[in-house]
Formats: sequence, structure tokens, C-alpha cells
Amino acid sequence: MPLHLMLIVLVLLLILSGFFSLSETSMMAINRYRLRHLAKQGHRGARLTVKLLEKTDRLLGVILLGNNLLNTASATLVAIIVATLFANDDFALFIGTVAVTFAILIFSEITPKVIAAAYPERIALAASYVLTPLLFIFYPIVWFVNLFVRALLVLFRLQPQEGELDQKISTEELKTLVLEGGHFIQHKYQSMLLNLFDLETITVDDVIVPRSQVEAIDLDADDDLIESQLLTCHHTRLPIYRERMDNIVGIVHVRKVLNQMQNGKITAATLEKVMRKPYFIPSGTPLFTQLQLFQENQKRVGLVVDEYGEWMGLITLEDIVEEIIGEFTTHAPTQTSAFQKQDDGSIIVEGGTLLRELNRKLNVQFPLDGPKTLNGLILEHFEDIPEAGIGLSIAGCPMEIIQTKNRVVKTVKIFPSLMISDTKPKPTD
Repeated sequence: MPLHLMLIVLVLLLILSGFFSLSETSMMAINRYRLRHLAKQGHRGARLTVKLLEKTDRLLGVILLGNNLLNTASATLVAIIVATLFANDDFALFIGTVAVTFAILIFSEITPKVIAAAYPERIALAASYVLTPLLFIFYPIVWFVNLFVRALLVLFRLQPQEGELDQKISTEELKTLVLEGGHFIQHKYQSMLLNLFDLETITVDDVIVPRSQVEAIDLDADDDLIESQLLTCHHTRLPIYRERMDNIVGIVHVRKVLNQMQNGKITAATLEKVMRKPYFIPSGTPLFTQLQLFQENQKRVGLVVDEYGEWMGLITLEDIVEEIIGEFTTHAPTQTSAFQKQDDGSIIVEGGTLLRELNRKLNVQFPLDGPKTLNGLILEHFEDIPEAGIGLSIAGCPMEIIQTKNRVVKTVKIFPSLMISDTKPKPTD
């Protein structure tokens, strides 16, 4: 063969070898979820790529078969060219070996793989049209080679998973995808998605309205007091109890009761006619599970009970929705805000405020794996009932107890602007 033809063949071998390197890197680097999306939309190249990636051993077999054959052929051809020009000179053969190695690295390996890593989707979809028929043609050889590969894997007790596209991602990995997609997902929607993931780890205890803050009606009270309470209440659904708060007998919708006013005065008997049976929720129920239960049972309000059957508080459908999309309701005009900002930058809050709400609104980092309220956190810290005027620091956030009453911390002054980096609870006098 003439020298110029051998040089042309050598260039072609290097180009074809570069194609296989392009294909290998692009197939392994392509975004699997983007590929699924394109395949569902009917993209032919995406469908071919999906089929190729379903059997990774066969795909890699045909790619490496072609790549190694071409590289070996290139080295052999260079040896022939050197022997023709320099009559089997050892030094010339060494220089030829170095030159062909350099050419393979630059033109057949490194450069194609860098390009493929930068544009994996474009190259993989185009390469699938070539690799699919090649795999069909060389399948017997690939199958024979893979016999030895599988034998070695069995020998070393390695069992690779079938199908790269069938791999699942964890919740934490999905969160990372949402965070990394900030350029494509609006910040508001990004926050909603992240909140949805947290519903499995948050329980009803984290968003409960404590029993001491629940507005309820006593059936044994005077009719005038019951009517006055219904006309001035700030909620649409109220628990009904008899004699004591522990004895909840029903839930009443205020609108239905007010409709009864056309027939006369509202009495305890009127409430008993329109109230529904209370819906109880076990303590520790995940919020996402409770959201589904509300939907299945067509309920909007539930009473949370502990393992002894004691009523702990109340949770509504709106409370769960607010955990996803943020607060959207406003306080009643007569209600005071749970957060009262002072001139010195401190904030006075009620002891029964939930820690999750404090973390979210004040940007503090109170631990959530123990007590659910600020009062519970302070009592756990002191292991006693503290007196008013005592200062302390929890999770690096200084605070001062303003009022204690009936063995409960009623109000606390928090200084979020003076937070320190130390996260260990330390009392400050």
C-alpha cells in the first residue's frame, strides 16, 4: 500500500476511535431524567439511547470493542510505516510508538471525551443511531466477550445492577436537584417543593395548637354565654365539651349554628343537633399522612391525643397547607400578635409558641428533636420552673423570662440580634 494511503487510513482510524470515545463519555454523562423526558415526548434518538443504556454491559462492550480494535490497528499501521521508511530501525520504532500514543491520547481519547462531557445530550442522541446497528452486527462477539466479564464478576462476587435508568434517588438527592434548579424554578415554588419533602419528617405535634390556646364551648354553660361566645368567636369550627375540657363531645361549624338563629335563640340543644363527632388524631402522625387522612375522611379539623388518650391540642387542614405554601391567613382584629417587637430589637413571645414557628420567623436554630414549644424547651433546660427575670441562652440565642404562672413560662423576651455561634445551651445571669 502506498505511503500516502497508509497515512490517510491512520487518520481515519484515529477519527473513528475518537467517535467511540465520544460515544462512551456522552452515554455515561447524559442526564437520565432529561433523557426519560425526551423519550416520553417521542424523540427517536432518546428512545434508542434508553434502550442502549438498559443493557450497559452490551453498550460498553461494543464501544470498547471498536475503540480497542481501532487503537490497535493504528499502532500496527504506524509500525508498518516505520518499518517501510526506516528498515526496522529500533530507535525509529520507539519514536513511532511514542508518536502514535501521543496521537491516540490527543485525538482519540482526551479531546473527544472533553467535548462529550460538555455536550453529552447532543452527542449521545446522535451516536445512538450509529451504535444501535453496530451492536446488532457485532452482538455475537460482544456476547462472547461478556461471558468472560460475567465470569470474573461472579468470581469476585460483584453483582452490578441491571439498567442504569432504573436507579432511584433518595429524598435528600431530590432536594439537591430542586436546590440546584434555582435558575429554572422560581424561589416561591422552590420553597413549596422543599416544604413538601419535609412533610414526611414533620409530625402533627410540630404544628399543633396547644389545648390551652384552643377556643371551645361548654355545653353546660348558660345559653346566653354560649350565644355570646358563638357571636364573638374568631374561628369557623369550634370544639364542644361537657363539664371539662378533656371531655370533647363534638365539633360544630359556626355558620350552621348561626343559621339556626332564624328559628330562635341558640341553646345547648341547638349545638347538639348540628355538631359532628370529634375526629381524633394520634400524636406523632406525620403531616403528609395526616393530609391524606383529612382528604380520605373529608375532615378539616382534628384533635391530637397522646398515648394515654389525653387531648393535647388541635390541628386543622389550614395548618398543614401553611407548612407547604407559608402563612396566608391573618389574625383576628381583637387578637394580639404572638411576636411583639421592642425598641431595643428584642421580641416578646408567648411561652406556648411552637419552636418551628420561632425558627421560621426569627431565623433562630432552636432544636426540634425534643420539646415542641418554647415553654417546654426552657423547662427542659432548667429541669425546674424558672422565676421571672432569669436570663439564659439556648442554641446561641439569648433570652429573658418575663412571666411565669401556674408552673408555665408565659412570656419570654428573645434577643435574636445578639445571637452567638456557640450552639450549646448556657445560662447567662
